[in-house]
Amino acid sequence: MKLKCIIIDDEPVARKVLREFAEDIDFLELAGEAENPLLAIPLLSAEDIDVIFLDIDMPKINGIDFVRGLTAPPSIIITTAYAEYAAEAYGLDVLDYLVKPIAFDRFVKACNKALAVRRSPAATQDDHFFVKCNNQIEKVLYNELVYAEAMANYVMLYTLSRKLMVYVTIKGLEEQLPAGDFIKVHKSYLVNIRKIKSIDGNVLDVGIARVTVSQNLRDKVMQEVIKDKMIKR
Repeated sequence: MKLKCIIIDDEPVARKVLREFAEDIDFLELAGEAENPLLAIPLLSAEDIDVIFLDIDMPKINGIDFVRGLTAPPSIIITTAYAEYAAEAYGLDVLDYLVKPIAFDRFVKACNKALAVRRSPAATQDDHFFVKCNNQIEKVLYNELVYAEAMANYVMLYTLSRKLMVYVTIKGLEEQLPAGDFIKVHKSYLVNIRKIKSIDGNVLDVGIARVTVSQNLRDKVMQEVIKDKMIKR
């Protein structure tokens, strides 16, 4: 299985490094390079691209804004000199975030993630669930559900565009959501890990709200959210 990839970076040296890395991985096929996202659009139109290696700080349009504008993006692996955009990038569901200078073994790890996604089409197609709300059945995309809040015998689902009150328990919802994507942070709250933008003490900023983490769950939540993604000195 080959993954078609493109490199978008305004620095010739950075493109050269990524090109040489990609050439050393047998399941990668480099379909093209571009020095800014606008020049990459024809590449995306002409090819079925599986992976984009994307810089952030570029002229005309930066990488973050470019990802926001994609309607059905392939796997995005950020390659940047700036660690401070990591939370924002993960909020856009990028696959991985590599900080320059990039070690080859770290590059390989990111590419293996992309290969795992490509090898699991069933998992990528299972991107939604259904709930009954106001006597009709509503479709909810996992990547649009930001958090859920328990309210007596009901649960309020907060998505990027709407609120849905459904007749389920928070425990029942937790058991049916993907464990790797959603985490219980309080007896009354489940949060989409990818929507967490920042952590301030016991409070998670998920963009549309600030959710409190209970003291007894804080260590577990921090471990699940941060994992090995903390950039250290």
